[in-house]
Amino acid sequence: MKFRLLSLIVVGGSLALAGCSESADTHSAAGGPVNSATRWYTQQQVSNGGITFQKYCASCHQADASGTGNWRQKDAEGKYPPPPLNGTAHTWHHHMDGLRRTIRMGGVPLGGSMPGFGDKLTNQEIDEVLAWVQSHWSDRIYAAWLERDKQASR
Repeated sequence: MKFRLLSLIVVGGSLALAGCSESADTHSAAGGPVNSATRWYTQQQVSNGGITFQKYCASCHQADASGTGNWRQKDAEGKYPPPPLNGTAHTWHHHMDGLRRTIRMGGVPLGGSMPGFGDKLTNQEIDEVLAWVQSHWSDRIYAAWLERDKQASR
């Protein structure tokens, strides 16, 4: 009986710790980002957004959304370079309306040099780009963003 109880504690504790791991794999076996069922977007939006991202955003934010390594430091012109959008920088700190506004109006008002895409992308395409970007975020980062987004909409 003691051995069985000890086994349950060890296995249960291991599972609990594994669930809390920050290094949890967030990519499928095929290498693509995992799309959690609790997220706001569909796989079709992610696919469409990936195409649009590659066309309009990848030249600055990189094809994998990894951005610029020194994104926290202003460049010679006093502008911030393109940050990573893959959950390793600050993008997840911004609520959905703010993210949409940044894509539409650009990053100049925020100290960057990103042009606005409001004249090139529809609202649907902007949401699809955001779906693709957020599909690269871990569940932990997405959950933190979702909480911030809910608070901002109150």
